[in-house]
Amino acid sequence: MTDSVKELENRITSVVRGKDRVVRQALACVFAEGHLLIEDVPGVGKTILALSLAKTLGLSLQRIQFTADLLPTDILGVSVFNPRDQSFEFKPGPIFHNVVLADEINRSSPKTQSALLEAMSERQVTTDQTTRPLPHPFFVIATQNPHEHHGTFPLPESQKDRFLMRVTMGYPDPAHELEILRNGIDAQAAERLAPVADAVLMRKGIESVRAVRVDPALDEYVLALVRETRESPFLELGASPRGALALRRSAQANAFLEGRDYVLADDIKSLAVAVLAHRVVPRGSDGEPESEAARRVVEELLARVPVPL
Repeated sequence: MTDSVKELENRITSVVRGKDRVVRQALACVFAEGHLLIEDVPGVGKTILALSLAKTLGLSLQRIQFTADLLPTDILGVSVFNPRDQSFEFKPGPIFHNVVLADEINRSSPKTQSALLEAMSERQVTTDQTTRPLPHPFFVIATQNPHEHHGTFPLPESQKDRFLMRVTMGYPDPAHELEILRNGIDAQAAERLAPVADAVLMRKGIESVRAVRVDPALDEYVLALVRETRESPFLELGASPRGALALRRSAQANAFLEGRDYVLADDIKSLAVAVLAHRVVPRGSDGEPESEAARRVVEELLARVPVPL
């Protein structure tokens, strides 16, 4: 299992160059059985990361390009009348795959965005008064540009809270950007990646993550961080109990990726921003983007809250 996880990481980083930290966070997210929101400006590799992750996992994949005219039935499916037997037959939509890549998710209307809420929270879909389970495992990997506002619909807090992590790509460092400039971008590199895992291996990994031991003192540390977000004068809204659970499970996944069966405080600190920053709402930020203000406040809390010995 350890060799397979390392090979997963190696294959993704062979395509997503110079972003080892982001790749590790993305893998921790899926092994924690969570959904991932990749947020940044265009052209920094959001979609390539999402495709590389989906391809190497060896799971059924469906990409949905979110647009203003996308309807909930385009995602969930629709019942079609069959004249042969005079009955309605359900035609499943693209949501019925292991991995759903929601590209530019904030370009669709709130009504369409909300179609994902039940699927992301409960791994099931209710249509025509019938509840249908989704494949296991099931992940939503979404991308969005937070700086573009024309023709977009910001994700509501309830939607963002369904994502276990929000990660940002950032611009490449000078050495990797020079390599990109000289060699160009291979748009099909992610498509050519061979799968390393499959559904059975992913389920086994998820079960292993749940068995990773968390010391009671580290549980108290997680709760202390979450309580600080609720009491901070710089935040209007702090993290919910779901945020605490997400941070604990993410730390277990990071320990699993490191080859350990126990969590360290560093596992929590390394993922706290990715897990908590999109779950809090900062107060007036004097022109600073909300996502950056939230990130800064969480980083300040990490520096202030004492780490248990």
